Amino acid sequence: MRHPAQVLFFFSLVLGTLITFSSTSWFTAWLGLELNLLSFIPIISSKFNQYSAEASLKYFLIQALGSAIILASAPSFLLFQSAPNLLICSALLLKMGAAPVHFWFPSVMEGINWPQCIILMTIQKIAPMLMLSYTHSSTTLLIIFLASIISSVVGSVGGLNQTLMRKIMAYSSINHMAWMLAAIHLNEIMWMTYFLVYSTVSTSIVLILHSQQIFHFNQLSNYNFKTPSVKMVTLVSFLSLGGLPPFLGFIPKWLIIQELSNNKAFIWLFILLVSALITLFYYLRVTLSTLTLSSPKIKTGLPTTSKTLMSSILFINFFPIFLPLSLTFLT
Repeated sequence: MRHPAQVLFFFSLVLGTLITFSSTSWFTAWLGLELNLLSFIPIISSKFNQYSAEASLKYFLIQALGSAIILASAPSFLLFQSAPNLLICSALLLKMGAAPVHFWFPSVMEGINWPQCIILMTIQKIAPMLMLSYTHSSTTLLIIFLASIISSVVGSVGGLNQTLMRKIMAYSSINHMAWMLAAIHLNEIMWMTYFLVYSTVSTSIVLILHSQQIFHFNQLSNYNFKTPSVKMVTLVSFLSLGGLPPFLGFIPKWLIIQELSNNKAFIWLFILLVSALITLFYYLRVTLSTLTLSSPKIKTGLPTTSKTLMSSILFINFFPIFLPLSLTFLT
């Protein structure tokens, strides 16, 4: 990402996202999606990774199919009045990698590096989700409801038998998309809150895994973690991603639980809660293997930059505890 061309493509990727959610027409939003797509392909292509060409080709074909479906929704209005909303919702779900059209997402995640995984899990979901929130009809609400339920089940069950960390994070992202789709159904402010918290916590985990160069479940032995503080930060980050109180990841889920209860959507809420417990199980499976195994004593400590990074990640995840304490001292 430090190469000048990579930086240029990253800024054009962000520009495409900005064009999409600031546009006043569907055609301009589609142009923003295309700029975002054409900027992300060079970012994930790398001559040092032999799987990046396959991943970039898969991503291009899927995104091109989604864009073609969005364009096909315009003439379909002449045949059926509800067809454009149905086609646009299906295309946007395909672009963001939500179930049941999620099959490309774990395989693309497996073929790219950790920094590109951060972009794919966070920035690349902003534009399709915002466009999905613009479609308001009974058909789209039903599609969002079904996609949320299927994503919660697929994201929780699919991550149980995975041994590759990038695939575990991919199925975790699919499960969190179920909560974000529920937040889109409720209101956009709640979706923004959930998305910001999810992006912060998932980025912190990916930065830890990238700094330790961990790609497989077998590498999560204590030998890879230089100090006990890194192990503790990893455990806290995974528990926060799972939505366990009192960590940061619990706050947006708490808001969605409260809002779904007020709307009496108990079946939807029950499925989301059960899937969250299953995802929390395989987060614990990842972290307990790190904590229980003994590690050799290493005299050298972490560099100053790593210490600053770990302290920042720990503070972010414990923010719900630190905030009331700081308010108490201020008053």
